[in-house]
Parts: sequence; structure tokens; C-alpha cells
Amino acid sequence: QVQLVESGGGLVQPGGSLRLSCAASGSIRSINTMAWYRQAPGVQRELVAGITSSGSTNYADPVKGRFANSRDNRKNTVYLQMGSLKPEDTAVYYCNADRVTYYRGLGWATGYDYWGQGTQVTVSS
Repeated sequence: QVQLVESGGGLVQPGGSLRLSCAASGSIRSINTMAWYRQAPGVQRELVAGITSSGSTNYADPVKGRFANSRDNRKNTVYLQMGSLKPEDTAVYYCNADRVTYYRGLGWATGYDYWGQGTQVTVSS
């Protein structure tokens, strides 16, 4: 099946940078959209940034100009470069993959809305 594994979270001071990675594993042929979401305590999960297989990106307003989303289709990996981090960026960051075509037994299948386990990002002095 398809699994997503995030890495790169941690503790960083305000104004600092972090790079998150999310690798999708499985017999994957293609992934349409990969995205990053985040969820702070007591707050609904929100979209941070998304990127299509062709490289088109979109960002939530609070992170525009500070975060950059990229992906390597050959590695089925998406990256989130976060800069000028603020305390309000503190959250668990989740990777999402949507419309994933993968090989399942007798043929190709398409699955939707896969999630990683999340990685904690804490911005604090």
C-alpha cells in the first residue's frame, strides 16, 4: 500500500529555518497533489502549502513569502522549506498525498487522501 513518512521537524528559534521532507513509499506510479497541513493544539488542521505533479504551488496567506514547497517526482518526495519562522508556526505538520496511482496485486489502483504521522515543529526562544 501507500505510506507517507515525514521528517525534519524540531525546535528552532524565531527567525530560523527548517526543512521538512515527506517520502511516499509503495509501488507508486504517480501522485497528483502533495500538500502540507498543520495543526496546533486546540486549532483545526489547516492547509499550509500544496504542489501538483507539474509543480504548481499554492500557499496559505500566513506563510506566503516565507515557506517554499517543492517535490521530486522520481523519489515521490515533497519538501517544505520554512524560513523566518514565528512562534505561531508551532504545530504538528502533516503530509498529505491525493490521487495516488499504485500497483496493487493484479493491476494499478488509485487511492485518495493519504496522511503521514506528523512531525512536530516548535518555534521558541
